[in-house]
Parts: sequence; structure tokens; C-alpha cells
Amino acid sequence: MAQIHKMNFQIEIKSSADKYYNFYKSNVHLLPKISPREIKGVKLVEGDWDSVGSVKVWTHTLSGAPETLKETTETIDDESKTITSKFLDGEILKYYTTFKPTMTALPSGKGCLAKWTVEFEKQNESIPDPIKYKDFVVSFSKNVDAYLLKA
Repeated sequence: MAQIHKMNFQIEIKSSADKYYNFYKSNVHLLPKISPREIKGVKLVEGDWDSVGSVKVWTHTLSGAPETLKETTETIDDESKTITSKFLDGEILKYYTTFKPTMTALPSGKGCLAKWTVEFEKQNESIPDPIKYKDFVVSFSKNVDAYLLKA
């Protein structure tokens, strides 16, 4: 029987929790400009940038190889500064039948702590945990932070 796994990690961010959260809620279309090495494009295909049910197609480079993925926004909670997405299509689903990242921006001193939880279900037990995706998120999150500090 398939098992849902969870991977948790945190990133220290110098920007405020409000700025960081609002970027992910409404401005991910800026990611190709901010983090061009990782993110090649983000295209809205349904809904709008900052609402539940919106669908986006991402083009990114992971481990030197181009990939695409389609994701929908499942929840947005302004009070807790939490956003949950679910991946609908893309190369990642060759390895994981379910992939749901959740980001929460928690105030911490003058900055924030970006807490990420990824729920995933492996296609089979020989598939490794998605560590390379964690490293990918950490990399572009630091680029977002640098962008927000300059803005």
C-alpha cells in the first residue's frame, strides 16, 4: 500500500514574513527575472495569480535538465501566511504520484522563517526522497529574499 511521506525544511529569510508571503501569493510571475538559473518561466493558465484554484505551468531547470510542471493552488491563508499547492502534471510525477508543497512565512526577528512541508507519495519504494527539490527551493528562495531586500 502506498504511503504518504513528509519532508520538512526551513529557510532563514531576512525579508519580513509579509513581504515573503505576498511574493509567493501574488508575484511568482517575477521568478524568471529574479532566479533565471532555476526558473525559466511561469505561465498562468487558469484563474489569477493569487487565488485558490488557479493553475500555473512552470518551466525550470533542475540538475541541469529542463522540466515543466503544472500546479494548482489548493489553499491560501492570509492569517497564517500559508500557501499549499498540488502538482498536477510534469516530470516530477513520474517519480511521485502525489506532490504537495506548503509554504508558511513565520515572523522571526526582523525577518522570517520560511517553513516548507512537502507531502509526497513515491511511485515505488526505490524512489529517493525529493532532496534535489528541497535544494532547488532553497536556492530560488534566497534569490527571492535578495530581490525583496533591494525592492
